[in-house]
Amino acid sequence: MKNQIYPCLWFDGQAKEAAEFYCSVFVNSKITVDTPMVVMFELNGTQYMALNGGPHFKFNEAVSLVVNCDTQEEIDNYWTKLTAGGLESNCGWLKDKFGLSWQIVPTILSKLMSDPARSQRVMAAFMKMKKFDIATLEKA
Repeated sequence: MKNQIYPCLWFDGQAKEAAEFYCSVFVNSKITVDTPMVVMFELNGTQYMALNGGPHFKFNEAVSLVVNCDTQEEIDNYWTKLTAGGLESNCGWLKDKFGLSWQIVPTILSKLMSDPARSQRVMAAFMKMKKFDIATLEKA
């Protein structure tokens, strides 16, 4: 995979467990390499490395993975699966059970936010949300 760029996610001994979990959440996903130190996996064609690096570093909100969703059903599905054992946050953000931050975002949000007549109302609506609700955003 010459010149390919992909993220390395640092875990304290749970690299394989995390890779298996993420592959169970996203269709068209698979583990491609499984060693005691490194697990390589793909989520919908995007490659990731999970490293068993030890307790030295923890995830924080400075880095998050964004999942664009076309439907409320997709948002609900990913939100339910990724918050299991994790934490809900505001504006479509969550932390999964490994502490990795995710943003579950409706694809229509950028269109709604680019409309100057609606953007303030849309922002006011989503600032009150944890999980995004497409119908509420469209009404704003």
